[in-house]
Amino acid sequence: MPNHKASRTALGTAYLRAAHQLFETQPRILDDPFALSLLGPSALQRIKDTADQYQTSERLALRAHVVLRSRFAEDRLAAAVLRGITQYVILGAGFDTFALRQPPWAQTLKIFEVDHPGTQAMKRSHLAEAGLAMPQNAAFANIDFEHESLLDGLLRYHVSMDEPTFFSWLGVTMYLKEDAIDAVLRSVAKFPAGSEIVLTFVQPPGDSPSPLAQRTASLGEPWVSYFEPDALEIKLRGIGFSKLEFLSPAEAEERYFRQRPRELPGPKQTNILCAVL
Repeated sequence: MPNHKASRTALGTAYLRAAHQLFETQPRILDDPFALSLLGPSALQRIKDTADQYQTSERLALRAHVVLRSRFAEDRLAAAVLRGITQYVILGAGFDTFALRQPPWAQTLKIFEVDHPGTQAMKRSHLAEAGLAMPQNAAFANIDFEHESLLDGLLRYHVSMDEPTFFSWLGVTMYLKEDAIDAVLRSVAKFPAGSEIVLTFVQPPGDSPSPLAQRTASLGEPWVSYFEPDALEIKLRGIGFSKLEFLSPAEAEERYFRQRPRELPGPKQTNILCAVL
């Protein structure tokens, strides 16, 4: 994804999070009141005008995945803060709104949103149009970790290497070559013991790419990396992560879907994990 362009898939993810606030009833998997205000009234109207398109089986499954991965990451973050995490680094932050809606337990964190300059410029524009300001404990960090060491970039933005840190890396790995993924994970592994990452990945597609992969490729953002869970676990343990948890479909159903209306489908594949150093 070229530096000067905003990611169209990041914007699409923001629309899915906003649609979740409009179309699903309480209790939502992810309560995100800023999702709609960040996109603005014209986007809200566009979602309402195309409501039928958001109710196809493919869109429902994708929306469920988008809100589930954020909810899981934020649940893990809350637990990590209780055990002493002091920094939160959102890799490929896109239009993430956690900094805007952070609960009281997060306000002692230092939050860094890492993304391409083009995507962050678009987010800044949306923030200004919505009359929203980033809180004092949050900062943008323009880092292209396919062309620059993540570690070098984080140091440039004064991220402390001496503090336990939580990383979320959602909806990104499939767009990066494996050597770039490895470099990011090695950078994360240089942080102190107790640091944690939550990431998503895509399993190999089999005989043909999924419709979603074909669509993102048509937008100029092709998927290039796929992982089997076992292979990814071996990679992470080899880099230095000791405690791993894959969110299985059964566990996701039990934690997040069973106690709410059956509007969204639970996941059919394992594609979210957390790993602690």
